[in-house]
Amino acid sequence: MSDTPANDQPEEDEEIILADLNDEDLTAQMHDDLYDGLADEIAEGTNLLLSRGWAADKVLNDALVEGMRIVGIDFRDGILFVPEVLLAANAMKAGMAILRPLLAETGVEPIGKIVIGTVKGDIHDIGKNLVAMMMEGAGFEVVDVSVNAEVDEYLAALEEHKPDILGMSALLTTTMPYMKVVIDTMAERGLRDDYIILVGGAPLNQEFGDAIGANGYCRDAAIAAEMATAMVAAKRAA
Repeated sequence: MSDTPANDQPEEDEEIILADLNDEDLTAQMHDDLYDGLADEIAEGTNLLLSRGWAADKVLNDALVEGMRIVGIDFRDGILFVPEVLLAANAMKAGMAILRPLLAETGVEPIGKIVIGTVKGDIHDIGKNLVAMMMEGAGFEVVDVSVNAEVDEYLAALEEHKPDILGMSALLTTTMPYMKVVIDTMAERGLRDDYIILVGGAPLNQEFGDAIGANGYCRDAAIAAEMATAMVAAKRAA
């Protein structure tokens, strides 16, 4: 018979010392920490990899983008929900705050640029913010024109930032038609074919996206990031 007391279970949750992990294990741990929304650990891991001579774009792609890709898949599949994804995206921001100035210094190009906003008459922003975070997590530069955005605000942002994509969000059935106003105005000004237009929001569906002339309808933020990545790659290849 063992003389170990029955309640003396081994410590299952021993604290992981990030600095003790090799590069491969540290990267894998950062994927887990992103998934769990641990911003401080992501900042620490980012600084550790940089101190080990990793280039900023390698840290971005291998540790952060790959971690957010895993988050995106589980969000798409209904394993994670909006609050968890917001936490993960917040953790991603902690790493991005460290990497962004380094990426700018080295001239590393983002995989694309998107202007995003919620359309006129609609002040809902959680879905839009989630898409913006997932886009940044996928390696895009994001320009957010916020909520209640009128056609002139979208056009000004397109003119100033020259993005690959325009993303529009609506949560009210009454504001959905404004997306067509924006697209029709772009067509009138000869701008429509210069941009990939993605639309999303709870009341939308594929038929609506097709009817207004969008390039894609995104039913959630994970799909938006996947679709944006694929469409920008296809456009550049063409």
